[in-house]
Amino acid sequence: MFLIAAVLAAACYGLAAYLSWNFKPAQRWVALAAILLHTVALSDQLVHSGALRIGVNEALSLFSWQSAVLLWVFCWRAPVEVQGIGVYPVAGAAAVWAAWAPSPVSNVSLLDWQVSAHVLLSLLSAGLLTLAAAHAVALAVQDRLLHRHAISPASGRFPPLQTMEQILFQLIGVGFVLLSLTLLSGLWFVHDWLAQHLANKTILSITAWLIFGILLWGRWRHGWRGRTAIRWALTGYAVLILAYFGSKLLLEQVLGTSWD
Repeated sequence: MFLIAAVLAAACYGLAAYLSWNFKPAQRWVALAAILLHTVALSDQLVHSGALRIGVNEALSLFSWQSAVLLWVFCWRAPVEVQGIGVYPVAGAAAVWAAWAPSPVSNVSLLDWQVSAHVLLSLLSAGLLTLAAAHAVALAVQDRLLHRHAISPASGRFPPLQTMEQILFQLIGVGFVLLSLTLLSGLWFVHDWLAQHLANKTILSITAWLIFGILLWGRWRHGWRGRTAIRWALTGYAVLILAYFGSKLLLEQVLGTSWD
């Protein structure tokens, strides 16, 4: 049943992405159906007898689900529907893959409120910064079209460039605050950096935090915008993704261990 829910979610995500490409208002409701089906699939993928199961596949599914949820919410208050072209297909593929290839159940208890708070902050920060990265890609496309004086049906649906930049920095600003809280809350679980296999993840996470911090400072102090802002935003996001999925993949698939 849960695999069927994941497959149906992927189909709805694909249709939502298609409708986003064609700027159809119905994409919001199709995306909502996909998110609900993905939620059903996640209920089996993540939780077993009060314990979490978060391997690489489950983490990617949860991560993409949360990005899809945030995108759906933001679509009601900002013109960011075009990001569904990238976010929704990834969420669909992640849902199916996690249902098809589940990881072993971990010993992380959901009853521990510190763990729950850290996971929630981590997801919110990563989800917002994912939307920021998708928005940066859309901004790069719009900037290239404007510089080439290229006119297409899609280019006319983008908001003004200044509005796109304001949305980008709003997403990065809130995501940066949440990422800061995520790093601070993570200190509760650190007892031995090497024994818990957290050194690489922590170093990369702090590096991503510094990149986003420098970008926000550059915006405030020097008015950074355009291609400079896009490059910094995408670089910070790439390092953040490497911090989590790169480290997790290395530990689980290559070294046969996990974070403790």
